[in-house]
Amino acid sequence: ETWSSGRIRREWRLNERHYGAVQGRLKNDPALREEFGEATLVEWRRSLHGKPPPMDESQSHNTYYSAAPLRAGLRRPHPEPLTESLAGCQRRVVDCWEDSISTALFDEKDLPLPPQDRTVMVVAHANTLRALMAHFDDVEEEQVPNLYVPNSVPILYHFDHTKRKPVEEKLESLAGTSHARWMLSAENHTHIRTAISSGGTLTRALFDAMDTTQDGMLCRSELEAGIRELMRPDAAKDCAVLDLAKKCAFSMTDDEYITYE
Repeated sequence: ETWSSGRIRREWRLNERHYGAVQGRLKNDPALREEFGEATLVEWRRSLHGKPPPMDESQSHNTYYSAAPLRAGLRRPHPEPLTESLAGCQRRVVDCWEDSISTALFDEKDLPLPPQDRTVMVVAHANTLRALMAHFDDVEEEQVPNLYVPNSVPILYHFDHTKRKPVEEKLESLAGTSHARWMLSAENHTHIRTAISSGGTLTRALFDAMDTTQDGMLCRSELEAGIRELMRPDAAKDCAVLDLAKKCAFSMTDDEYITYE
């Protein structure tokens, strides 16, 4: 047995980027585009050094770093940032890699597997992972805007345990070359997005599982009932359908519904 929830470690340095004065606002908010302009928003989001204006110190910026690190006994940055570029995010992420993640991968004793057989899973936000990938792959600054991390697509790196560097031959990517191996390619991720669109195969599976009235419409209450059914211990789970249902139910109001077509 190599799995234990006791080995889950939480790190504030893997938090999402701090977006300063626009923290918490949606990137497709028309008012945001009107206020700052599309080009500026893209520069903030995709470049290495661009960053939004800082939060006003009267704002509750310290809520960005949750109480979780305190409960885990971990330090928080002092002073806490009021805004952050991808470069700033990368500095703390690389620090986390060098003194925490790589230590668990290469050095720690008393783990079930020896270092050469270990796998460490890093679960974080897209910008955090972009910063780490840019470090592993030595991505040139002008290529950083092309470095894209799809949601929920596992990325695999193998390391030389002596050099502590990725070992696979680099493959071409939109951001130059990369040691990464995608367990689900960006192209397959596109196929999945098609499958959950109107009339897609995964959408059909969602309706087959949860449309109890068979009227071609799903309301939030039906989704929630279907989610409860799928989460029963003895239920045959389809993780893709369950995840899609959760996402739909989360974004719907009580009087909204979705249709198959």
